[in-house]
Formats: sequence, C-alpha cells, structure tokens
Amino acid sequence: MCTWFYISRNPLSFFIERAQRLDLTAAISLATARGTAMSGNIRPTDMAAVLAPDKHGEMAVFPMIWGFRHEAISKPLVNCRVETADQKELWRDSWCRRRCVIPASWYYEWGIPPSEIGFRSANEYHNIRKEKYVIQTEGSDVTYLAGLYRFEVYNGIQVPKFAVLTRAAAGPVKSIHDRMPVILSKEWLRDWVRPDSDPRRIAQKALSNMIVEKARDYPEPKPDYMKI
Repeated sequence: MCTWFYISRNPLSFFIERAQRLDLTAAISLATARGTAMSGNIRPTDMAAVLAPDKHGEMAVFPMIWGFRHEAISKPLVNCRVETADQKELWRDSWCRRRCVIPASWYYEWGIPPSEIGFRSANEYHNIRKEKYVIQTEGSDVTYLAGLYRFEVYNGIQVPKFAVLTRAAAGPVKSIHDRMPVILSKEWLRDWVRPDSDPRRIAQKALSNMIVEKARDYPEPKPDYMKI
C-alpha cells in the first residue's frame, strides 16, 4: 500500500522546478484548487512532479494530481494492484498506454512491529497498535514509484491524475506489511513510460532492497514566499 509519501526538495529540485515552470501547473492549480509546492508530505489529491512520455514519446516532467476519481467511491483511488492492472476496466487502458514514474524521497507505511510477529493469533493482529515507518530504496536518495495516469476534466481543463502501482511485499518490507509499491531502478524508467514497452516484464524487475526505519515527524516545507 502507499497512501502517503515524502518529497525532499534538495535531491528532487530538478523535477519540481521543471514542473512548476509549466503553464499546465498553474492551470491545474486553478481548476482543482490544489497547491503547487510538490514537496514535503504528499497525500492523496496533492500535486506532484511526475515522469511521463511527452508527445514524442520521450520521458519528461509533468505536474499531476494523486488519485483517480470514480463515480461510485467518494475517496480517490490512489493505488492499483499490479497483479490485476490489465484486467480491471478502471486501470486497463492506463496500464497498456499511460504509465508514469513518481520520484519520491521515501514512502510511509503503517505496520505491525516485527517484535509482535509470530507471537499473536491472526485475530489479535487487528488490535495491535500500528507503527509508522519510512521506506526508501537502499543506496539512493530517490525512490522511483511506478504508476499509471489518465486525464480527468475539471472546469473544462484536462487534468492528469496518477495512481501508484503496488505488489506483494518483498525483502525487509515483508516484516511490517503484506504490500508495497512497485519501485523501479533508474535504468528502467524510460522503458517503463514508453507506451510500446512490456509493463509486465519491467514490473517483474521491481526492486526489493529497501531500507525500513521507524518514522519521525518531518516538517512541511515553507511556502516559497516565506523563504529567505
């Protein structure tokens, strides 16, 4: 699962600043009433800098809002299971033709402390107080989350929206949760966003070498007008 991730401005300033300079960013902000900071804690319906193909099929940076809208559900759909992405109508077209990458510093997960694993019955796990963890790619300042995107109309504007793909947990993440995002290495990013590539083959190469640590509170970044 992934319902909250963090973007540190320093290592990811290249993506953020390119996205903020686009006219599309201001148009999305006006149509959806969302801020354009694209850093700090990113939650569903927030805007983020996302990698997707441009009109020539080359990887480029775009602003997107997190979460697909669905008429039968009040909350945005922020995650898609990679196992069924090509089967469900909501995701199928994006899986085949509109794939993206969300550069993040890390993502958060609420999980059962490893010290509790194996010492409780299945029913008792529901009552255990979950702890908040920070999870990021080992040996890298950037964690590349694989995603899907589509366009939704807001006030006459085509707004790009993204969702994060998830898979069965692997590596150290398994000790706290049963799901995790599909996380790609840098070498596979361009292939992932190409509409003519094989997403199933690339997803099978997802990383599992994660660093898992207990989270602390990270301050929200100051708005640009407050910076000196």
